[in-house]
Amino acid sequence: MEEELLSKAEKTKRYIIERSAQLFNQKGYVGTSMSDIMDVTGLTKGGIYGNFKSKDEIALAAFDYNMEVLYEVFRGAIEVQKSSVDRLHTVLGFHKSIIYHPLFHGGCPILNTSIEADDTHPELKLKVIEALNVWRTSIIKIIERGKLRGEMKEDIKSEKYANVFIAAIEGGLMMSKAYQNNKYLNDTFEHIKSVIKNELEV
Repeated sequence: MEEELLSKAEKTKRYIIERSAQLFNQKGYVGTSMSDIMDVTGLTKGGIYGNFKSKDEIALAAFDYNMEVLYEVFRGAIEVQKSSVDRLHTVLGFHKSIIYHPLFHGGCPILNTSIEADDTHPELKLKVIEALNVWRTSIIKIIERGKLRGEMKEDIKSEKYANVFIAAIEGGLMMSKAYQNNKYLNDTFEHIKSVIKNELEV
């Protein structure tokens, strides 16, 4: 009986997270109210607070959920590529594809959350930093793998290029979102492709 109740509680908690994740990504932490969460879940305030202590706790769990979704699709796209150069191009293709076929309403959860949480929510800011570190590490590993396999130049600095690629992609996303025009992101991708070809590839 206790296991059955626990299972039901966990399912309810997961349901709240899944329904709230898109909401927080669209409206932001400040813009999302408990009433909004009640509306999207169909639960009473008591039903929500029976599973979470606060809106903060839901927001943190919602960000983690969005990252889980992002990582799962990202890993799937990367792992099928054999060469490291193709894997780097897949990083670009992945981010381009989610612009035209969004995984999330409201755009990139890392960009959205980083802007809002910078000064207002230190715990969410730490979540963003963790997500960026995962992304940076994945690109660094791709480049290092390419160097070991003789696909990329041995003297290139992996961390430097990972930092530049992420900054460029996120900047392109921000400009395209602000101007409502994908030209800025497309220009960014074309430039990164040129960098890969001219500075990284052997």
